[in-house]
Amino acid sequence: MFLMDLLIRRCCRGTQPELEAVARAEQMEPERLARGIAAGRIVVPANPVREHQRCAIGTGCSVKINVNVGTSGSRCDPALEEVKAKAALENGADALMDLSTGGDLVAIRKKMLALDTTVGTVPIYEAVRRAGNARDVTPDLLFTVIREHCKQGVDFLTLHCGVNMQALSALKSDPRLMGVVSRGGSFHCAMMMQRREENPLYAEYDYLLEILAEYDVTVSLGDGMRPGCLQDAGKLAKSVEYVTLGNLAKRAQAAGVQRMIEGPGHMPLDQVGYNVRMIKEITDHAPLYLLGPIVTDIAPGYDHVVAAIGGATACLNGADFLCMVSPSEHLALPDVADIIEGTRVAKIAAHVGDTVRKHEGWKMDREVRMAEARHELDWDEQFKLALYGDHARKIHERDGETDTCSMCGDLCAVKMVNELFGTGKKTGKE
Repeated sequence: MFLMDLLIRRCCRGTQPELEAVARAEQMEPERLARGIAAGRIVVPANPVREHQRCAIGTGCSVKINVNVGTSGSRCDPALEEVKAKAALENGADALMDLSTGGDLVAIRKKMLALDTTVGTVPIYEAVRRAGNARDVTPDLLFTVIREHCKQGVDFLTLHCGVNMQALSALKSDPRLMGVVSRGGSFHCAMMMQRREENPLYAEYDYLLEILAEYDVTVSLGDGMRPGCLQDAGKLAKSVEYVTLGNLAKRAQAAGVQRMIEGPGHMPLDQVGYNVRMIKEITDHAPLYLLGPIVTDIAPGYDHVVAAIGGATACLNGADFLCMVSPSEHLALPDVADIIEGTRVAKIAAHVGDTVRKHEGWKMDREVRMAEARHELDWDEQFKLALYGDHARKIHERDGETDTCSMCGDLCAVKMVNELFGTGKKTGKE
């Protein structure tokens, strides 16, 4: 079997020309980027089969945003999913995951791969569709689907390699209220219990790495045992999976396969920090990709806000890659408006994370300039600097154009102090 010259191994030899644009985007020296990739603390998922804009995920990089799109069995409209994908990219997404389970899955994936962005998938979904149910998925079928996704050009795959017999035993010995909420995790549990065999992705992990290495595809080690409610956050299964993922991460790195870690699910806010730090330590600081964490279970319709709270806290403690949560999470397949709102809120959470993890932090130029623009009551500059200035402008202008916001009007503290001290745009800045 031909093994290409893998990115990790090339970075061990020094800087790589195709990463120069990525390094510039991160305001990072190319040498530092190469060292991070070689050490497994940064990944740049980029299947050589296709050309697209690349992004770096990991230590020293800005927090990235992924948006999930895809059809379902009950709502299959590939054209709509393409519109949603484009809306996500227009509003700040750095990557997309096609989670389609309905319709022509190969054709839908082809549409997503035609977009100029990093694309991921979860092959077990297609394997289950082909088999008819999770219990009938064979190892041969699963590995065939994985190879097909790699061959088609997918950049990273979520693979639930850590859902093994040991994790299943922990789930049984320390039962959880919500059981298993990961679709991929539940599929692998069903396969193991039906066949009374180990998860093939764990049992034949070396073979899996050979497939990924053949296409230089990044593995995202899935959190199949993540807790699905706050009440399950302290249960054993997720911690058993963490340790397994740490071992698998080490083996992938040794094989030259880029890897990310997924986690940690629903949990109280005060548990987010130490779970993130624990995962980072166990996996030798591999890039961490997470949805949420969801830090309260009683806000359906606003889970995008809940996830942003958990996500910002996770970034403070080392998380690198946030998966967008939409307002329809736990309720329905998202529509275009849900995708836009969820992406924007996730992008804000990522920026909050960057204010504490990037070198310049909260003293970054954009934050400083926004403070100056507000001091000067320079609305055009504020809208220019805002993450989503179009939305801010619409709100400001709905009560008519004014020098101040309509909440304060002529009682504006900033305007008053500028007049007292002779500062600000109108009177001449000192």
